[in-house]
Amino acid sequence: MDSTSPEPSLYTVKAVFILDNDGNRLLSKYYDPELYPSMKEQKIFESNIFNKTHKADNEIAFLEGMTIVYKSSIDLFFYVAGSAQENELMLMSVLNCLFESLSQILRKNVERRCLLDNMEGVLLVVDEIIDGGVILESDPQQVLQKVNYRADDNPLSEHSVAQVLQSAKEQIKWSILK
Repeated sequence: MDSTSPEPSLYTVKAVFILDNDGNRLLSKYYDPELYPSMKEQKIFESNIFNKTHKADNEIAFLEGMTIVYKSSIDLFFYVAGSAQENELMLMSVLNCLFESLSQILRKNVERRCLLDNMEGVLLVVDEIIDGGVILESDPQQVLQKVNYRADDNPLSEHSVAQVLQSAKEQIKWSILK
């Protein structure tokens, strides 16, 4: 084996982010703290990626030593970034899982307004697919099952994250009052 090739790693994904059609950040998660440690550096990186990809018909870009796979839908751009040596098919499977899962949660209406209205579900989906840069799941049906999504119910089952937090606050308040 070639001694110059990097050691295999489970930490496949360096970043995942969603931008609107103006290049503004709607969601981002960076899994390598050394990559772009400040918000300013992250936004510059996202801007560079957006400028390179928003008019292109490709699905893969290489920029700043990173392999980036991307997809657009109506007024959104979805990006998954890995190291330069990363397998594009692995990154693409994460991107497709993210897109298909969100398409189900947003009831096939993958656009900015719906994404912002359902941000708690979007964050849950991202966290079920990737944890700390490690790919946990690449099957959209498994992701949806894990976030308790049912097509005939509300997008996040009978309890959204906000409802669960409100319920917990009320329980804490009542336990303090007793």
